[in-house]
Amino acid sequence: MARKNEKRCLIMNTKILEINEVEVWDGNTANAQALRQADVDVVAAYPITPSTGTVENYANFHANGYIDGEFVMVESEHAAMSACTGAAAAGGRVATATSSQGLALMIEVLYQCSGMRLPAVLCLVNRALASPLNVNGDHSDMYLTRDAGWISLDAYNPQQAYDLTLCAFKIGEHLDVRLPVIVNQDGFMTSHTAQNLHPLDDKTASDFIGKYKQVNAMLDLSKPVSHGVQAEENWHFEHKAAQHHAIVSSEKVIKEVFAQFEKLTGRKYSMVETFNMKNADVAIVCLGSTFESANLACEELASEGIKAGVVGIRVFRPAQLEELALALKDVKAIACLDRSSPNGAAGALYNEVSGALINTDSRPIVKNLIYGLGGRDMTIGQLCDIYRDLNADVKAKKIQSKHIQEFVGVKGPELKFFKA
Repeated sequence: MARKNEKRCLIMNTKILEINEVEVWDGNTANAQALRQADVDVVAAYPITPSTGTVENYANFHANGYIDGEFVMVESEHAAMSACTGAAAAGGRVATATSSQGLALMIEVLYQCSGMRLPAVLCLVNRALASPLNVNGDHSDMYLTRDAGWISLDAYNPQQAYDLTLCAFKIGEHLDVRLPVIVNQDGFMTSHTAQNLHPLDDKTASDFIGKYKQVNAMLDLSKPVSHGVQAEENWHFEHKAAQHHAIVSSEKVIKEVFAQFEKLTGRKYSMVETFNMKNADVAIVCLGSTFESANLACEELASEGIKAGVVGIRVFRPAQLEELALALKDVKAIACLDRSSPNGAAGALYNEVSGALINTDSRPIVKNLIYGLGGRDMTIGQLCDIYRDLNADVKAKKIQSKHIQEFVGVKGPELKFFKA
């Protein structure tokens, strides 16, 4: 006999999990529920902190009859992505989840999956890369995927993790895209933080994503194909140019899917998110949960007369150069917050913002702040101080510290690099 809140689906031979209009889920639970509703054919995974909850919850749904697809427990993250790539090539809808060292072990196969133009969804719960070993959140693994050929979206809270995972299937599987998609969220700060969340019912979610359309499926024996073929200097360049074109051109589809999702739910997503930017003199550009903290800092500084705004990257890949230039066109000073060790360079976010502005008429002060490595807190008080420093730079018409790059919140002596 079915337990309360369970119904039997006689056609699919799976149970239906009834969910409330408002649920209290953390980011991992949100991931797992979205994967369940997407009716994924194959999830292959090897759990790793802090993405373990995504895999455990999905495995629990599978074990208790709520899922009609395959769950494959493999011996490593490399094997997980290999299994997903093989299943996608065979003609199935696939997904997995990982973090940190698991992503680093997967990275070889990420390039294979995108190069073969195979849609897949990766729930990447962002965590620091060793050494030293650290299980807490920063963006080291997100940055490692920058050139892997995957569309990359960024969620700031559990609701967004759920929403964007649903959108990821629709984006990646679109016949004009056919590329894998990563949905990032901050380890622990989002993945393990439970918040009120408004999910879709199963039918609405399934209808939104749509049925999977096979393209060049290896198991379609009426149309034999090869995947992962070798191409030397005669054709490798052209293949990569075509892949790059597909990623950049995916912006149109991403915007269309976001618009469809807004019409369905009322929840609006943009390629670049902004807060209080209409009259801002100073701005922070950031990724992840820091966006929401910076919003609060802006509100606190209003009483001091500081016109502060925030720009958050929603679509990390394809890079949003034009959108960033538009969002920052009237700002006088910018702090680009990189939550990943730059290891001898300017931070990746700083470089992309600078690249977006270099050919425009805007010439703001642009600083690079490294923060939050290995899960180190970034407080609202620290964010307020960053804005105050930017405001002082505007008045002085120069970077007063005389350095472009600074480490924020590091213990010991101040660390500043690259003279302005």
